[in-house]
Amino acid sequence: MSSTIRPPAPRPCDSCPYRRDVPSGIWAAEEYEKLRAYDAPTAEQPARTFRCHQSDADSEAGRVCAGWAGCHGETLLAPRIALLTGDIDAPTFDAVITYTSPVPLFSSGAEAANHGRADIDRPGPDADRLINKIIRTRRDIRLG
Repeated sequence: MSSTIRPPAPRPCDSCPYRRDVPSGIWAAEEYEKLRAYDAPTAEQPARTFRCHQSDADSEAGRVCAGWAGCHGETLLAPRIALLTGDIDAPTFDAVITYTSPVPLFSSGAEAANHGRADIDRPGPDADRLINKIIRTRRDIRLG
């Protein structure tokens, strides 16, 4: 069976909301709020695999978010369901649940969301730089 969702990247991307060194305020509030749901007990978590924000939202494939895998790993429900439905294969499942990030991550989705939302109304210059990079990379994000 061939996976449609690729395994996590070797390191979370520069704008990953789970990275401790990413400036606050890069993503929309609703994107940060999605992170909190994966802190729930496994059976109460969202069933959808959290994909890297570097891919367009409507992308059929993409890859598993490395920060998500690194933060939540073996407690995640979504990779189990994705394995059963064929959206990921066994090697991708193993890569998700055993992933270890080479960069520091927040210890929970709530911690990442709180950080991300802190400067959402006034992102600093580093956040602005990453926002512009994301806009150049993603076809589905446009301002104005």
